[in-house]
Amino acid sequence: MARDPRYDILFEPIQIGPKTLKNRFYQVPHCIGGGTDRPGFQATHRAMKAEGGWAAMNTEYCSIHPESDDTMRISARIWDEGDVRNLRAMTDEVHKYGALAGVELWYGGSHAPCMETRAVPRGPSQYPSEFESMTYCREMDKDDIRQVQQFYVDAALRSRDAGFDIIYVYGSHSYLPLQFLSPYYNKRTDEYGGSFENRARFWIETLEKVKKAIGDDCTVATRLAIDSLYGTDGVEVEEDGMRFVELADPMLDLWDVNIGDIGQWGEDAGPSRFYKIGHQVDWTRFVKTVAKKPVLGVSRFYEPEKMLEIVKSGAADIIGAARPSISDPFLPKKIEEGRIDDIRTCIGCNVCISRWEIGGPPMICTQNATAGEEYRRGWHPERFRKAGSDDSVLIVGAGPSGSECARVLMERGYTVHMVDTAEKVGGHVNEVITLPGLAEWGFHRDYRETQLNKLLKKNKECQVALGQKAMTVDDILEYGAEKVVIATGSHWNTDGTNCLTHDPIPGADASLPHVLTPEQVLAGSKPVGKKVMILNYDPYFMAPSLAEKLATDGHEVTVASGVALGNYMHFTLEAPNMHRRLHELHIEVLGDFACSRVEEGRVELYNIWGEGSRRSYRGPGKLPRDENKTHQWYDCDTVVLVTGRHSDDSLYRGLKARKVEWADNGIKDVYIIGDAEAPRIIADSTFSGHRLAREIEEPNAQFPKPYRREVAVWGVPYDPKGNCEIVFDE
Repeated sequence: MARDPRYDILFEPIQIGPKTLKNRFYQVPHCIGGGTDRPGFQATHRAMKAEGGWAAMNTEYCSIHPESDDTMRISARIWDEGDVRNLRAMTDEVHKYGALAGVELWYGGSHAPCMETRAVPRGPSQYPSEFESMTYCREMDKDDIRQVQQFYVDAALRSRDAGFDIIYVYGSHSYLPLQFLSPYYNKRTDEYGGSFENRARFWIETLEKVKKAIGDDCTVATRLAIDSLYGTDGVEVEEDGMRFVELADPMLDLWDVNIGDIGQWGEDAGPSRFYKIGHQVDWTRFVKTVAKKPVLGVSRFYEPEKMLEIVKSGAADIIGAARPSISDPFLPKKIEEGRIDDIRTCIGCNVCISRWEIGGPPMICTQNATAGEEYRRGWHPERFRKAGSDDSVLIVGAGPSGSECARVLMERGYTVHMVDTAEKVGGHVNEVITLPGLAEWGFHRDYRETQLNKLLKKNKECQVALGQKAMTVDDILEYGAEKVVIATGSHWNTDGTNCLTHDPIPGADASLPHVLTPEQVLAGSKPVGKKVMILNYDPYFMAPSLAEKLATDGHEVTVASGVALGNYMHFTLEAPNMHRRLHELHIEVLGDFACSRVEEGRVELYNIWGEGSRRSYRGPGKLPRDENKTHQWYDCDTVVLVTGRHSDDSLYRGLKARKVEWADNGIKDVYIIGDAEAPRIIADSTFSGHRLAREIEEPNAQFPKPYRREVAVWGVPYDPKGNCEIVFDE
C-alpha cells in the first residue's frame, strides 16, 4: 500500500545547517543501557530505527569528561580515542540507511555522582543535588569555566572524528548549561550570574566555541528545557526560555526542546497514566515564534494524525520521539507504506526508562520484546526465521505471554491453536486497563489482537478459540498438538501470603464478604464498604491504583504498606504525581505497617520496625530481638489484599506428572511461559512468550539460549575471532 498523501509533509526533507534530514521523524537522545562499552548493542539498536525510516538517531547522554560520570546508570562516553572507535560502530551502521547520527554531549555538574571515576564535578555554585544522593559539585572559578568549555570543544572534535553528523550541547534536564541559566542553581555574583545575560553567558560561549571548532562539518544542536516548571525560581517559557532562544539562535542549526528538570523528569518523559500525547506542546510551541532555525519537540508522538497536527499548526518542524521509536522502530516506514494499523503503539508505561533508572542493561519495552535484543540475540522486530519443523503448537492462555508467543509462531509459519476461557485476548491486561489512567496500556492487547487476526486470515489452519471451557490435562493430552505451551497466568493471593512473612495473614480469606482481592474489586463481584483498608506488600502500581479508584468511587481509603508504596514507580517516573494524587484524594498511607490479623470490621496492624534494635542469642524457640509491641486495631468495612501473586500452573504440573503419556499422545514437549511460570511485569511476560517462539526448535527450549556478550575474556584478546558482524535470527 502507498502512504496516504495527507502524510506527505511528514516525509519532506529538512535542512539542519550543513546536514539534511530525509524526513521529519527524529529519534531524540535516549538511554538504552548500551553506552560506549557495548558498541554492538548501541550500533544495532540505533541502526534498526534507521532501517525503519527514522531520519536521525542519537546516542544517550554522552559524557565529555570523567568529571561527568553517572555510574551505576549507563551513559555513553567520548573521553578518548577508544570511545571514538566504539561509537563509530554506531555511526557507520546508521549511515548505511541514509540516516544521520547525533551525539548528546553531557556534563552533569552536581547531578554527576562520579561513583566510578571518583572525580569531583564542577558547577556554577556549590549545592547538593536534589536528584542524586550525597553528591555536591565544586563552584567553578573562571579558569574552571574555560577548562570545562574546552572539554565540550574537545568532545565535539572527537565526535566529528567518530562520524557524528549532529553534535549537541546538552542543556535540558538540569545539566550544566541549564544550571548556569537557571537562578535555582546559579547563585553567582560575577559576570556568569545575576542577570539573564550573565546567566546565559556560559551556554552561549560554549556554543560559540563548539561551532567555531567544528565549522560546517556537523550540525550544532542544543537541547533546552524551555520551562523547568519551577515558576520564577527557575526557567519560565515566556521569560528566560524564549529570551535564550532568541539569543542563541544565530549559533545553532537545530533546536531540541522539552520541559522539566531531572529530579522529576517524568514531567518530560510523561507516563501515560498522567500525560497523553502532545502534553508538552502548550510550552514548546512558543519556541517556533522566535526561532529561525528548525525546531523539534517531543511528547510521546505515536499517532500520525497528531504528528500532522504538530507540523501543520507550526508547533514544531520535526517530530521528536524516544519511547515511540523503541516501541516501533519501523513506525515511519509503516506510515509511508500505509500500514497504520501495524504500528506497535507505545503504551507510555515507562518500563523502558525503569531499567536505565535501576542501572542495568538492556533497556526493555512492554510492546516490543526485541528492544535491547537486536545485537545480543539477533532479533529483528519485523523479520522472523522460518519454522524449523512441521510441529503444531497448542497454547493455553491468550494473555500477554500467550498471545505474543502465538503471534511470533504464526509469523514463523507454525500451525498454532490458542485457547482461552476469556472472550478477548489480553489476559489480566483487560482488568488493568480499567484502573485510573491506564487505558493506554490496552494498546498492548490491541496490537496483538490486530496481528493475530491478520495472521489467521493467512493461515486457515491456525485458530484462536476464545470463550472456551477450561482445558484439563486430559483435554491437552488428547488434543493432537506436538508441542504445548501453558500460558495460564497468575492470580492475587486470596489468603494474604506476602513477601515479608511468606505466610498467610490470619483471618485473611477472600471467600469472605469483607475481604477482596484486586480481581474481585475490578470485577465488581462483591460490594465494597465505606471504609476500605488496602494491605499492600507489592512494590508496583496495583495498590496505589486501587486506592485512587476506590477513593474516586466515594470510599474512605487507607493503605497499610509493609513495603514502600509504589516503589517501582520511581523508576517509571510515575511516583511523584502518584503520591500527589493520593494526597489530593485524602488517602491515608501508613508506611512500614504490616498486618497480623484480619477480622470482620477491623484489622490488626504493626510497625515492621517495632521490634528491638539489638539482638542477642536467647536460646531455641526465642526471638533474638525484643517483642514487637506496636500492634494496634484499625476499623474498616472492607479489606483489599494486595499481598502477592501465585502462578496458575496446575495444568503444567499435571502434564509433567503424566509425562510418560506424552509420546503415546504425540506430544514432544510442554513449556510454561509468562506469569504461569512466575509472576512478573507485563514486559517480561511478553518477552517470555516471544523468546520461546523464537527458540522453540532448541532441544531444551524452556530455558533460554546463551546470548552474545560484549565482554573481554581474561587472558585472551577482546575479540579473538574478530567477529563483530551483526547477524539477525532469520
